[in-house]
Amino acid sequence: MNVLRKIEAAPLTEAPEAATERMRRVAEIAAGHADSVDKEGRFPAETIEALKRERLLGVAIPIGHGGEGIGTMQIADLIVQLGQACGSSAMIYAMHQIKTSSFVTHGGASDWHRAYMRRIADEQLLMASATTEAGIGGNLRNSICAVEVARGRFALTKEATVISYGNYADAVLATARRAPDAASSDQVMVVIPADGDRTLERTSVWDTLGMRGTCSDGFHLVATGDARQIFPKPFSEIAAQSMLASSHIFWAATWFGIAADAFNRAQAFVKAAARKQPDAMPPGALRLAEAAALLQEMKGHLTAAIHRFEAAAGDDDALSSIGFAAEINALKVAASEKAGAVVRLAMLVNGILGYKNGTPFSVGRHLRDVTSAPVMISNDRILSNTATLMLMSRFDTGLGG
Repeated sequence: MNVLRKIEAAPLTEAPEAATERMRRVAEIAAGHADSVDKEGRFPAETIEALKRERLLGVAIPIGHGGEGIGTMQIADLIVQLGQACGSSAMIYAMHQIKTSSFVTHGGASDWHRAYMRRIADEQLLMASATTEAGIGGNLRNSICAVEVARGRFALTKEATVISYGNYADAVLATARRAPDAASSDQVMVVIPADGDRTLERTSVWDTLGMRGTCSDGFHLVATGDARQIFPKPFSEIAAQSMLASSHIFWAATWFGIAADAFNRAQAFVKAAARKQPDAMPPGALRLAEAAALLQEMKGHLTAAIHRFEAAAGDDDALSSIGFAAEINALKVAASEKAGAVVRLAMLVNGILGYKNGTPFSVGRHLRDVTSAPVMISNDRILSNTATLMLMSRFDTGLGG
């Protein structure tokens, strides 16, 4: 059940204000509640209400379906803005946009999914994901559960070990085997609206080191509905052509935002020290320069991946290529490791004031949030997948793209 109060957001009748300015207002709200969201392990309801009020949940939906049609680079930049305010809020927004990208890229051929895209934009609906499952060890390209289709209806039961913000989402996009006799990798994805025929029974509680506000509880999911809610394309194509890239790009944007805010706090600390002793180099200045180099590497890798993804848009062969998959995998691994390194350097720069909570230089929440990055789809699993890809291709040493 979605426990957020309904936000009254009138449909746009003129060109919307710049999304970055609207996100600036959301980020101010998110920053004001970030510490309580983290401390209490609660859903950032104030942030999501603000996102809905500012009409930022449907910005990627094509203009023809009621959205604003903004691209991957702009979405990533919005996530970075929010990540500098609250890591949990940014991760929720990132995951929503990952699911929205599946509609944008693969929903155009289906009347049902086109209509639901319009609902996302008009009603500012929040999308969640149910790809993990008990017994598959985090491998989203395999499922144990299966959809059963009969007389135009589907039925699905799934033991989802994690559904981030599942109790608060307006719909869950769940993966499953195409049929009870299908192979584990022969998957489909189905849209399961909260206002449809479904139940979510919580089976585990999200009590974690960081990213506490994502409320990624485990659930026993049972749903039935119109068979047209199943995406026409196989999930293998959805994953390869939109979900893999958008996941790693938008997650990397989240981690970049968190790291950037930690860096900003460290920079403020060093500047304050320099003002006190203008004739001496502050002790943390060299560490700050090291963090700046890492942050610039993250930015360069992220923007390069986005440019390649946008250049390949509409080219299924390019999006499914070994080289593209290897590059996107590398982005996830590198961003997750560098974000942690930047925050740790910020902690060293800020010292005890960075270690303590409640100071202008505190980075403890940032550190705990970015520790999720290497295990959010294990880096070892991703590197293993890349190693397999490298056995089938040569590394491209050219600089021309």
